[in-house]
Amino acid sequence: MISVTEALDHLFALANPLGHEEVPLIQAAGRVMVQPATARRDQPPFAASAMDGYGTQNPHVGQKLQVIGEAAAGHRFDGEIAQGSCIRIFTGAPVPASVTHVTIQENVTRVGDQITINDIGTGDNIRPAAGDFGIGQTISAPRRLTPNDVALLAAMNIPTVTVARQPKVALISTGDELVMPGENPGPDQIIASNTFGLHAMLRDLGALPRLLPIARDSEASLRAVFDLIDDAHLVITIGGASVGDHDLVAKVAGDLGMDRAFYKVAMRPGKPLMSGRMSDAMMMGLPGNPVSAMVCGHIFVAPVIRAMQGLGTAPAARLQCPLAAPIAENGPREHYMRAEVTQGGLTAFERQDSSLLSVLGASNALLVRPPHDPARKTGELVDYIPL
Repeated sequence: MISVTEALDHLFALANPLGHEEVPLIQAAGRVMVQPATARRDQPPFAASAMDGYGTQNPHVGQKLQVIGEAAAGHRFDGEIAQGSCIRIFTGAPVPASVTHVTIQENVTRVGDQITINDIGTGDNIRPAAGDFGIGQTISAPRRLTPNDVALLAAMNIPTVTVARQPKVALISTGDELVMPGENPGPDQIIASNTFGLHAMLRDLGALPRLLPIARDSEASLRAVFDLIDDAHLVITIGGASVGDHDLVAKVAGDLGMDRAFYKVAMRPGKPLMSGRMSDAMMMGLPGNPVSAMVCGHIFVAPVIRAMQGLGTAPAARLQCPLAAPIAENGPREHYMRAEVTQGGLTAFERQDSSLLSVLGASNALLVRPPHDPARKTGELVDYIPL
């Protein structure tokens, strides 16, 4: 067995970046921008009113001013504003150069075309030109674009962005015991859940996952499903990667030319993990227990997908939190315990069996226990991976 760190090193060596493409901004959310974007205009492009009110010049309380015009968003006032005059102005409207202050409408009394200033208030209520950003300002890359990023790019007048190509991932569940959700399982069968959880995870990571048919426990069935892989960049099998009589993934993949990088990782859950390369595709064989497969998704699959998109080669991010309850010493394998983080600290769930999806569903963290970690007391800081 190899360590989690060694396994990640092998996986990153197999995970080739996939190049890039240009997409319209409307399709860019969730994609990884790989080249910096540069603003093509100032924002705002002119001094703009921050409030509805009146554009004035050095106003004072009690002053009476004649309203000589109006400025609104998209419609500037081109005249000159001299002492004793003002304009009606609305939020977002260009502020004429002769205006020094926007007096908010609540602070004036208007009768006909004349206003009386009752209060100056604080600040001039004018947003300066380029106060948000200016021409030439950049958004750094690589980065996964959020809705906030997309709004900023649009304001910068950037219609297209250069993004990493999306990894195409083929997902294959194996086993005679499996049926799809909605089908009627036989007395010895269960529902295939792992591929659905991993599919959702991969979509969130910006990949393009595809569920292939369930491969049954025969070499012929597994070969037939492998024939459907098509142009996938990554093939993920779930189950059949151990050494039992019905665990055929390693043999069939080897017969089809897989160059195996490693097999078995010193971790709980998830020991029977393997990886390698088949022709142009990277392959990962995950364990069949549902929690094991999902934990391996967080620890191995997600970092690989990020590496393929040019986001670097880094393990899942860890945080620290004090324990809300003591935990016993750990064994020889790195343990990823399902846990819950609250304001009171981190609590590991009592039941840690790798088949218990209900416990994983109630978890918002994986408590990371190093090999042979001693017993820990309440209040001690521990590492965890947010879920």
